[in-house]
Amino acid sequence: MNRSILYIAALSILFLVNSCTDDFTEMNTDPKNLTVDNLTQSEYGAVVKAAMYTPAFLGDPARGAFQLTQSLFSDIYGGYFATTAPNFNSDKFILVGGWLNGAFNYFYANAAPQIKYAEDFAAENGFELENAMMKVWRVWAYHRMTDYWGPIPYSEFGNRERSVPYDAQDEIYADFFATLDEAIPVLQSNAGGTSFLGINDLVYGGNVDQWLRFANTLRLRLAMRVKYVDPSLSQTEAEKAVSVGEFIEDNEDNAIIETDADFRNPYNTITQWGEFRMSADMESILKGYEDPRVQYYVAPAAEPDPTDDPASISFPYEGMRNGQSQVAKQGTNFNAIASDMAPEYTEAGAAGPNYVVMNAAESYFLRAEGALEGWNMGGGTAQSFYEDGIVTSHEEYGLDGNNLAGNPYVSSSNTPDSYNGTDPAPSEVPVAYNAGGSVEEQLEQIITQKWISLYPNSQEAWAEKRRTGYPTFYDRLNTDDPAIPVTTVPRRVPFVDGEFTTNAEAVNAAVDNLLGGPDNGTTKLWWDAKP
Repeated sequence: MNRSILYIAALSILFLVNSCTDDFTEMNTDPKNLTVDNLTQSEYGAVVKAAMYTPAFLGDPARGAFQLTQSLFSDIYGGYFATTAPNFNSDKFILVGGWLNGAFNYFYANAAPQIKYAEDFAAENGFELENAMMKVWRVWAYHRMTDYWGPIPYSEFGNRERSVPYDAQDEIYADFFATLDEAIPVLQSNAGGTSFLGINDLVYGGNVDQWLRFANTLRLRLAMRVKYVDPSLSQTEAEKAVSVGEFIEDNEDNAIIETDADFRNPYNTITQWGEFRMSADMESILKGYEDPRVQYYVAPAAEPDPTDDPASISFPYEGMRNGQSQVAKQGTNFNAIASDMAPEYTEAGAAGPNYVVMNAAESYFLRAEGALEGWNMGGGTAQSFYEDGIVTSHEEYGLDGNNLAGNPYVSSSNTPDSYNGTDPAPSEVPVAYNAGGSVEEQLEQIITQKWISLYPNSQEAWAEKRRTGYPTFYDRLNTDDPAIPVTTVPRRVPFVDGEFTTNAEAVNAAVDNLLGGPDNGTTKLWWDAKP
C-alpha cells in the first residue's frame, strides 16, 4: 500500500487490528465502518484499547512485527539474547532492510493512526482527561520509535498530504516535554478521579493517580536520556518531575497491560520458533551476582554445563556469545546448551506474562543517576535510590532480598563471572554500592542493575547501552559490517525502503538535513553524545 494513504487514513479511518473483544460485541457495530463522523463516546473506548495494545505488540497479528522490531534487533543489541538461527545475521550487525521495513510499517499502519485518532477525538469532544492520558501514551509510543531511527514522521503525521515530513530528534524530544507539560497538570487537577474509559484503559483501568505517576516517571526517563547532549535540559526536566513528586514507586502502580487469550504476550509465540537463547552477558552478570531473578527470566538449559557453576550453588542457566558464525550455528546445538526464556514465556498458546510498560524499579534507578549528578532528586542519595531500586525489583518477583546462596543481595561483593569458566567476565562491577568509587564506577553499577530490572524490555536496554556504554558486554565474536566493530553495538537502524518509494522527498530531506551522518548503523542519535 502506498504509505501516504496510510498517513491520510490516520484522520479518517479506524484501523482495528483485533476484533475479538467484548467492546465490539457490545457495540453491535461493524468496526470497519467506524469513522470520524459516526464514532460515539460509547465506542471511543475501543479506539483507546487498540491504541494501547498495538504499540505493545499484543495480540496474534502483532507477533511478526514484534519479531521484526524487538526480537531481531533490540533483544540482541540490548544484551539479553543471542541468535541461534544460522541464517539470521542481525546479531553480526547486518541491519536487514526487509525486517526493518516491516517494523516501521507496523507502527505507522496500526499503532500511530490509533494513537492519533484517540488523542484527537478526545480533544474535539471535550474529553480533557482522556486527551491528557493519550498525550502521555503518544509520548511513550513515539519515543521508542525515535530511539530506533532518530528523525521520524511525528508532528505532521496524519497531515492528509501525500508527503509526510520527518522531524529532527531534538525537536521531537522538545515536543515530548511540552506534551507532558500539557498533560500532567490535567492529571493533577483530576487527582483521585477515574476516567470513563474504565476497562478500556488497558494500563490503569482509568485510575488518574496512577496515570500521573506513569507520566511523571516517563518524564524522568526522557530527562535522563538527554543528559549527555543537553545537561541543562536534562536537569531541568528531571527536577521538574521531582517537583511534581509522583512516581511509580510501588510495584502495585507498575504500568502493565494484562495479557489474555486475545492479547497474548508475543514471546509466547516467537519462543516456539527456536531462534534465540540467553546471552553470555546475561549469564556472566546473573551468575556472578548469584541473582535469584534468573529463575523468572530464563529456564535451565536442556544440557547444562555444571563445570563453571559458582562453588556454592547449582546454576543450570547457560548463555552463548553473540555473533556466532553460520558454521558454528549449524554445527552446534545452541538451543540445547543455552537457556530459553522462563517457562511462563514458552508455553505455546498461553497468554504469557503481563506486558510491563514501566516498573517501579526504574524510577529509583533514574533518581539514583540524577542524585549521582548532584541534582535534587527528592531527598535520597544515589546509594539509597540504587538500593531501593534493587529491592523493588526483587519484590516484583516476590523475592526476599537474598541471593541464590542465601546471603543479602544488596550488600554482596559479588561481581560478574566468566560465562564458560575460561573467558574472563567483561566487567568487575560489584553489587554492593561503591560509595568511594568514581562517578563512572557508580554509574556502571546503577545502569547494570537497571538493565537487570528492565528485562525483557530490550528497547529500553539498548537505548541505555548506547547512551551510557553500560552494562559492559563481551565483544561480538564476529561482525559482518566492517563499519561496526565487535566492541560496540549499532547506534541506530537505517530508514526503510518503503519510505524511499512512497515518501521519498521527506526521507531524503531527513537524510540530508536532520540525521547528522550517513544513513547507516554507525550514525549516533542526537542524544547519543557521551564523550
